[in-house]
Amino acid sequence: MWQDKLKEIIYILENSNINEIEVTFWGRRFRAVKDVPVIIRNKDSDQVSSGKTMSDKPSDKENENGDEHTSSVSNERDVLSPMPGIFYSSSSPDKPPFVRKGDQVNKGQVLCIIEAMKIMNEIESEMSGTVTEILINNADPVEYNQPLFVINQT
Repeated sequence: MWQDKLKEIIYILENSNINEIEVTFWGRRFRAVKDVPVIIRNKDSDQVSSGKTMSDKPSDKENENGDEHTSSVSNERDVLSPMPGIFYSSSSPDKPPFVRKGDQVNKGQVLCIIEAMKIMNEIESEMSGTVTEILINNADPVEYNQPLFVINQT
């Protein structure tokens, strides 16, 4: 019986915009997660695509799944919002922003804060590189998986 419910939940997950569902049936906990697409920005044409780029040039490296991670055009990667909330570029209005366009960042460095349900969540860089674009203004609302920064990896 619980297998039927699980199949129904997986069907709902596959046919919706949500990426993760966690439920408990009859004392059993189930968590289903959908693959999140990689967003790659093509520097030459400012196009954003999911998965492979629309460039004619071949990639330098591809992972086992076939997703492109290093492009011969650029090493720019988007930093995506891990949650919906309010974007803050600094810890308080009178303090300078964590990062500015052109700043060097290291893996683990705080880039911004996203306020979600009155909790301030520090968003850290998952890569080292240079901030080439800041895509959100201070105090703007953000959605899950919305691009926040563009970082040129080193």
